[in-house]
Amino acid sequence: MTDLGALEAAARAWLAIDPDPVTRAETEALLAAGDERGLADRFDGRLEFGTAGLRGALGAGPLRMNRVVVRQTTAGLARFLLAREPRPTAVVGYDGRRNSKVFAEDAAAVLAAAGVAATLLPAALPTPVLAFAVRDLGASAGVMITASHNPAPDNGYKLYLGGEDAGSQLVSPADREVLVAIEAAVADGAGADGGDPSGVVVAGEEVLYRYVAATAGLATPSGTLPWVYTPMHGVGLATVRRVLARTAFDAPSVVPEQAQPDPDFPTAPFPNPEEPGTLDLATALADREGAALVLANDPDADRLAVAVRTPEGWRRLSGNEVGLLLGWRIASRSDVAGGSLASSIVSTPGLARIAERFGFLHVETLTGFKWISRVPGMLFGFEEALGYLVDPDVVRDKDGISALVAVLSTAHELAGNGRTLLDLLGEIEEAIGRFDSDQVSIRVDDLRALGAMTARLRADPPTAIGGLEVLEADDLSTGDAGLPPTDALRYRLASGARMIVRPSGTEPKLKVYLDVVSEAPTAPERAAATARTLDALRAAVRPLLSI
Repeated sequence: MTDLGALEAAARAWLAIDPDPVTRAETEALLAAGDERGLADRFDGRLEFGTAGLRGALGAGPLRMNRVVVRQTTAGLARFLLAREPRPTAVVGYDGRRNSKVFAEDAAAVLAAAGVAATLLPAALPTPVLAFAVRDLGASAGVMITASHNPAPDNGYKLYLGGEDAGSQLVSPADREVLVAIEAAVADGAGADGGDPSGVVVAGEEVLYRYVAATAGLATPSGTLPWVYTPMHGVGLATVRRVLARTAFDAPSVVPEQAQPDPDFPTAPFPNPEEPGTLDLATALADREGAALVLANDPDADRLAVAVRTPEGWRRLSGNEVGLLLGWRIASRSDVAGGSLASSIVSTPGLARIAERFGFLHVETLTGFKWISRVPGMLFGFEEALGYLVDPDVVRDKDGISALVAVLSTAHELAGNGRTLLDLLGEIEEAIGRFDSDQVSIRVDDLRALGAMTARLRADPPTAIGGLEVLEADDLSTGDAGLPPTDALRYRLASGARMIVRPSGTEPKLKVYLDVVSEAPTAPERAAATARTLDALRAAVRPLLSI
């Protein structure tokens, strides 16, 4: 840790360029108190700019999200863009979180002052609209101010690039080049003056209209199916309503407590629709309304959660189950020669079976849509964490709104024949086998413990896990498995099972992904077989990691 004197000097230098009275007061209070720990927590380092940009808690200092960090980051981005082309353009969007709009205005103004033609989207909008706008406007880059489904204290800065993979998040080596440019901008004091707001063009709603039209075009004619929607206190509702207005779908019942953007997320402190309890208000409304389907977007509407009514109560479909439903829908309707279905390494292997059944390629990528979106000839891509890319010609990132339209279309078509999404999942199981998945997360207090756990596995690789022989072990950090190097271990086990171990990219925990399959003759036998195998693998995880 840097000593108190150096921390205080860094804090005073920060005060000289901080335009925000809230974060200035925070810094001044820390200085007045001589709070070494608080100062170190904000000034002893800098938020790391990764392949998805920045994400962190709001607050003062370079280790928090604030106006200075946004301005400095954007000054670096401008240098990066100007080194690539003489007259670059950029589009900036924002969601409904605290400070999102002012961060977006700052970013656009800094870009404009640096000589990058900057366009600001006209309102708080879903992340997929920004990803669409990069392609639609032919921009050199896109910046989205969002922390997606993180808790209320957080915000973030998500970067997209134009060019060959327009509208995809940046990957190496561009991420390193942007980081170098940011470091140079910080050293030079670039962006500190706030840029040139007068040089920013605020887009009309035409870009949003084009996104809405393209997304509504995915809908298929349908009958009546009562359903409930929640935007989880985010920005999804207005755009979803515009899309639905151009389709034959009935309007949903909307959870009133979660309908409008609210950066405090009062009914969902962790506004991730994967979290237990986040759909309770929606299912309760569905019970009152007699609806059989619940659809939910996360706060920036790039993810989609699905819950269906069963005789035993509400069942939330996993991301893998929705991925299989959408993969089956798209593959069974497509006649594109040489097309491919894509999924990340931690998502169900069942998509590969679907691709094989319909004569398409299946491509596995590293986690994150920055990789999935770049798969050649992709018809559909997904990741188990509720992310789906169903219209790659329009949006090259996960899109919870186009996925909503695809799920609605599927559910309505099935309902017209007296069937449900669960019935279709049963048919898919009959065709390709039953694929079940689970995840074990091990939280740590010391990040060094994560490295120690994976180091033990590398030093003493297992020959069997949960009673299943290890048929093949891949250390994905070597880059020898046909994927860019990443800190993960993959074990292919007997009976078609699989285990992947990787540190979380955003939290201090180790994630263990378990996938199993059964092709037993009957559905009850398949369910029993996968349950037994998952139980055995879950029980083996902690002993395997020496916990």
